[in-house]
Amino acid sequence: MTIRTLLVTASPHRDKALGSRLARQIAARWGDLLVRDLVAEPLAPLTMDYARALTLRDPLPRANATLALSECLIEELESTDRLIIATPMHNFAMPAALKLWVDYVLRIHRTFAASPQGKVGLLADRATLVIVSSGGFHRAGESQQPNFLTPHLEAVLNTLGIRAPQFVYLEGLVSRRDAPETIIAEAAAALGDAWCQ
Repeated sequence: MTIRTLLVTASPHRDKALGSRLARQIAARWGDLLVRDLVAEPLAPLTMDYARALTLRDPLPRANATLALSECLIEELESTDRLIIATPMHNFAMPAALKLWVDYVLRIHRTFAASPQGKVGLLADRATLVIVSSGGFHRAGESQQPNFLTPHLEAVLNTLGIRAPQFVYLEGLVSRRDAPETIIAEAAAALGDAWCQ
């Protein structure tokens, strides 16, 4: 059985980014790969019409260009079995390109519903890996910097219906820039069999 993977990348370094290299190495093991490079093909800014359409109970997905793009990005998610996001950490959070993708796919009445108990995801759960690259360190035991990316993106994915995203970190890239293969190997080892075999 062929497993189809959606790879969303958001690094200005594109294919040369260590996170993107690790993501492609992993995705190659699983067959069909669909790549959404948010730097090579930047998403258009959200429009007033899009914001107004979100307040409607049943907006027509092709009513305007921005909604059409939103629908296309959501359909990419729906058509794949696994999701890999490879992103740098910019100023303690996700880069603007990835945040714009989030704003397109996290859409009320389409990918999540509001309920008295809170937001409920409408997409099917799927194995999801987030590869986070950062120049510094932000996990316990290191010289820490704030990390607003992980909790924000985890909340976004949970709201879509993705229950247990796995995060792996490529840290200290500024001080370790002379050891890229070691950094990738360490991250792959940390992932275990679920992603790397």
